[in-house]
Amino acid sequence: MKKRKFGLALSLALAAGTILGACGKADEKNNANNANEEKNENAFTVAMVTDVGGVDDKSFNQSAWEGLKEFGENNGLKEGKGGYNYLQSKSDADYSTNLNKLSREGFSVVFGVGFLMVEDINTIAQQQKDTNFGIIDGVVEQPNVVSVLFKEQEAAFLAGVAAAKATKSNKIGFIGGMEIPVIERFESGFLAGVQAVNPDIKVNVHYTGAFDKAELGKTTAAQMYSSGIDVIFHAAGGTGNGLFTEAKDLKKKDPAREIWAIGVDSDQSGEGVVDIGGKNHNVILTSAMKGVKHAVVDISEKAKAGDFPGGQTLVYGLAEEGVNLAPINDEVSTKADIEAAVKEWSEKIKLGEVKVPGTKDELKEFKVQ
Repeated sequence: MKKRKFGLALSLALAAGTILGACGKADEKNNANNANEEKNENAFTVAMVTDVGGVDDKSFNQSAWEGLKEFGENNGLKEGKGGYNYLQSKSDADYSTNLNKLSREGFSVVFGVGFLMVEDINTIAQQQKDTNFGIIDGVVEQPNVVSVLFKEQEAAFLAGVAAAKATKSNKIGFIGGMEIPVIERFESGFLAGVQAVNPDIKVNVHYTGAFDKAELGKTTAAQMYSSGIDVIFHAAGGTGNGLFTEAKDLKKKDPAREIWAIGVDSDQSGEGVVDIGGKNHNVILTSAMKGVKHAVVDISEKAKAGDFPGGQTLVYGLAEEGVNLAPINDEVSTKADIEAAVKEWSEKIKLGEVKVPGTKDELKEFKVQ
């Protein structure tokens, strides 16, 4: 009996040891899994929601996406969930859904690209308080939102100077997307720049009401060029691609005709190449650039370092190297004159000697000293 009891006790002890060992290994495995999950949760990730122009609009959205990719690649992130990513909006009805989706997927910072997302970010930032948001071209006063603005009027002013120095007909055009504050800044600055060079130049302003309708841009440009306008500046996102198409078509039909288009947001000279008799020409005079890419990288770096500027409004102008003018086309006969004028006015703006108007009301009061 004693032997049986001893054997039973030994068996129970061995079994208990086996169970405890297995539990220990299970606990170690669970702890490791939890550590990995916590590590993944704590990894810094970043994403963006485009406006209706699309991520490949050759302009505003594309510039933001290039900034996101640059940041991601520089920091060893992969494209997609858990790294850096974007969602494209086909209409404004997609803004809220896309912002919410990226927030629920755990992205550390989610950018909304465009003024039209202000209301959606304002609402969702209050619901998703663990997510930091960035709104480009708008202001949202929430502690987990950084607002990013640009002095587009300053780059547009320089574009206006270039246009006024390039025109031969003294007729210039401006194509806007939607009548919202950011486009008003472009228009006001551009008209002020033209006026600063020659107040007698006539500027035809037309709004298409869309940022994603290239056909509207082409039709509008065709009407303007046919009226004798020889330089057109667009601030219309993807709609502006139609301007480039029309300018290239007209140049190909009549190579001797001097017509120019001015790009926006990024250097769009690559969109103006036209083959005439086996030789490449370019119809893009220059582009009014804004540093959306720079801002996205800058804010992402700050956030990754634990210094997300929530509740702040960051403004990038000429002095902050947030806006600028792209190189002047080598084919324009007045290139040297344009470059000298652009340099002169740039310095005046940076030094505060000239305050470029950002609204139509300010434009009415604008006077060249």
